[in-house]
Amino acid sequence: MKPFQTHSRQTVWSCPWYSVRQDEITLPNGQPGVYNVIVKPPAVWIIPVTDDGQIVLIYTYRYTVDDWCWEIPAGSLKPGETAQDAAATELAEEIGGTARAWHYLHQFYAANGICDEVGHIFLAAGVTLSRPHHEPAEVIQIHPKPIAEVLHMARTGQISDGPSALALLLAENQLRDLSAIILS
Repeated sequence: MKPFQTHSRQTVWSCPWYSVRQDEITLPNGQPGVYNVIVKPPAVWIIPVTDDGQIVLIYTYRYTVDDWCWEIPAGSLKPGETAQDAAATELAEEIGGTARAWHYLHQFYAANGICDEVGHIFLAAGVTLSRPHHEPAEVIQIHPKPIAEVLHMARTGQISDGPSALALLLAENQLRDLSAIILS
């Protein structure tokens, strides 16, 4: 049995990227309550690795926090799009990348206290770079870096974007295996 009872749901605000749903609920203690949920489509985070053992990071300005952040390419799925199709699209848009091989790694909830977004993590191997196609609001610099350096950045908080750091740390064993193959 679920600890909350939902009586009604209504979208109270929306924009092209997400909406806010307000649910009338009964709390586990029997009291009535209201829960607001940010509703977002599923999203993808891509760890792009080149044949010479570089992870392609982006350094992007994020208006919401007024700061520059190290991240891996990411983006939301469009209606009817598969997670792998979205990953390929985001890789091309953000870094101009194409991958020779795709590996699905994990899924996670991006902000499960306030949002229903499900994140999918992909490792893109054999990535080659060409011209990116940034959206007007994207301010992105592209920086290939050695696998060991990027993992160090994730472990020491230099990568402050939580989903990017999580993706890299969850993929650490696969990245170390790739690094060993490339260096041999």
